[in-house]
Formats: sequence, C-alpha cells, structure tokens
Amino acid sequence: MKNENGTMRIAAIGDLHASTDRKMGDFPPLHDLFAEMSERADVVALCGDLTNLGTIKEAELLGKELQACKVPVVAVLGNHDHECGIPEEVMRVLGEAGVLFLEEQSHEINGVGFAGVKGFAGGFDRRMLSAFGESAIKHFVEEAEIEAKALERHLAALNCDRIVVVLHYAPIAATVEGEPPEIFPFLGSSRLAEVIDRFDVAAVFHGHAHHGSFTGRTPKGIPVYNCAQPVIKEGGKPYAVIEV
Repeated sequence: MKNENGTMRIAAIGDLHASTDRKMGDFPPLHDLFAEMSERADVVALCGDLTNLGTIKEAELLGKELQACKVPVVAVLGNHDHECGIPEEVMRVLGEAGVLFLEEQSHEINGVGFAGVKGFAGGFDRRMLSAFGESAIKHFVEEAEIEAKALERHLAALNCDRIVVVLHYAPIAATVEGEPPEIFPFLGSSRLAEVIDRFDVAAVFHGHAHHGSFTGRTPKGIPVYNCAQPVIKEGGKPYAVIEV
C-alpha cells in the first residue's frame, strides 16, 4: 500500500542465515521479527543470505517463519544460499511461501518497481578487477558482468516512477567501510553501481558486509543502504525502514 503522502515504506534486512542449528539468543526470533517488520512497512525486502548453507530444510524453516509477514516480500539470494549447489530449490521452497524473487524477474507493487540480483565481487572504482590475464580471472570478472547485465535487463523491464534495487553484494565501497580493506574486493563491485546509475532508482538495499557502514551513495547520488543484520542502523533495529 501507499501512505497518505504517496510514499511506500520498505523494511529491508539481509544475512538472516536461517539455520536448523540456530541457537536461541543468536538473533531475534524470526517470526517476531517478520511480524514487527510487516507492521512497520508496506513491503519487506530480503537482501540475500536467507539461509546459512543453502539447504532445503533451512529454506523450509525460513518459509514457516515468513508466514508472520502480512505484506509482500521480495528477495534475492546471497552467496550462502548457493553453498549446497541447489539455489533453485531454495527459491522454489521460499517461492511457495510467497516470496517474490527478483533474480527471476522484476516486480511492480502498488506502482513501485523492484529489481534485483545477487551481484558478485570484483572491487570498486579504479581498483575494480579487469578481465585480463589468466582464464580464471576472466571467468571471475565474467560472473560479475553476468550479474550486472541481468540487473540491467530487470531495470529496463520496469515502467514505474519509482524503482528500488535489492542486492546481496555491495555496489559501492562506502557501505563496506568498516570491513578489513583486504576483503573489499570480495564484498561487491562497482559494475552494479554503473548499471544502477543509468536508471532513475530511488534507493538501493544490500547485505553481505556484516561490519560495513549503513549508508552511502552511488556516483550519481542514489542512496545505498547496507541492511546486513549485524550492521548498526538508525533506530537500533536489525532491519532498516526507508520511505520511497
């Protein structure tokens, strides 16, 4: 739904790492968390690493917890969701629980467009890895380019006044600040920001950088929010609520 001023509230969170081995007290109870998020927002966005090891049992567990959500849920997968090599099954199980996966296609919800992909690594700005040298490096860069091109297709398919992008990997360096500099290249890629800046995007949400910073902007000035669960956010919640 839209609010009286025409805006939409989005509650975004990443890195849930749902696990059958989850210990009480590790994170807030997911059922209660989702109920709270859907009370405070019009759409819930999940920014990858939905499961810990990418197993069907973990996806089933998360699907049950998501029944507490009373608003639409959009999502992308993260690297952890690929660990067992069955990401399609993770998406199938969660799709049956009502999750709208943005890797498959973009979605419009009450006039706001949602596009997204997992993304990939490769580094930022002038230090971004280029496809030169060994074939292994070229394959690595090719994966980042595939993700960026998929995001571009999804964005181009939307015809909305407002567009929101959901990722797992970061599109800018500013929101990974706080992580060890040595691992910056593995936390995201500027190729994603290059695509985003070609469209009229209202906000970008991502996860993955557990010790990163909450906010930043693309070179064009589009706001980016690191919604990884451990990141300290405004209001002290493990999720962010942003109006677009």
